[in-house]
Amino acid sequence: MSQACTLRCRYCMPAQGLPLIPRDELLSAGEVTRLVDVAVGRLGIDEVRLTGGEPLVRGDLELIVAGIRARHPRLPIALTTNGIGLARRAAGLAHAGLTRVNISLDTVDRELFEQVTRRDRLDDVIAGIDAAVAAGLAPVKVNAVLLPETLSRAPELLRWCCERGLELRFIESMPLDAERAWSPERLVSADDLLEELGTTTTLTPVGRDDPSAPAAQWLVDGGPHRVGIIASMTRSFCGSCDRTRITAEGRVRPCLFSDDEIDLAAILRSGGSDDDLADAWRAVTWRKRAGHSGVEDVVAPRRTMGAIGG
Repeated sequence: MSQACTLRCRYCMPAQGLPLIPRDELLSAGEVTRLVDVAVGRLGIDEVRLTGGEPLVRGDLELIVAGIRARHPRLPIALTTNGIGLARRAAGLAHAGLTRVNISLDTVDRELFEQVTRRDRLDDVIAGIDAAVAAGLAPVKVNAVLLPETLSRAPELLRWCCERGLELRFIESMPLDAERAWSPERLVSADDLLEELGTTTTLTPVGRDDPSAPAAQWLVDGGPHRVGIIASMTRSFCGSCDRTRITAEGRVRPCLFSDDEIDLAAILRSGGSDDDLADAWRAVTWRKRAGHSGVEDVVAPRRTMGAIGG
């Protein structure tokens, strides 16, 4: 959707941001809709998620959602966003056909939020969360990346989300940061998190509702609230992954850690048929490696998270 972003999270973006992709190289609203048609009609995709950089920087986001919804009335359409600007657009996106939203929020401590994101925008994110709830974009999920700086505040974030009926998911950090500062020594693992949360909360494992879902779930103090953990580094779920990604400029990547890509935009813009697009998409998917076996087995890709679309 976009490589631009309104925050500069240290595990994703450099302080100066990433070089912007020229506008004419980005997929247009019509091209996004056509690729969704191919994915749903020929490849069996049953859910679409719009990501970034930050998708809300696109002024035509509502047009994209409405275009997909018009052609696929029952297709779940989700949005992953940092929440900046969502307060004024949540209702319009819901009206256009957006189903639900995931909002990135690593901490509700203002000073720590600014340290992680390099921006003093916590109030804007919280306003975006409130607007998403009011617009009925349920369930509203909160994504929090695990960092050494934020680990001790994880119980606070969990309580904050439970009080508001939000579904919190913690995510192990991955070697996808633009500054290449990630290291195994700084990795906060799922085990580290469970130990920290266990100091204030009783967690009961309930596994995954969907075997292909990345987040394993725990009941919080017997329920009804749950917390999810996406342990992408220490508890690999590659064997059940069923996801495919398209970058902002129309390249398919079968895995976050793969540099193998196929340029669907080039096929589309050269007059290729929907069958041509589907065949190319299948080809790169079948080349996907089986997965990784742990922290030491992961090789950072050339593209970083902000350039791939998280």
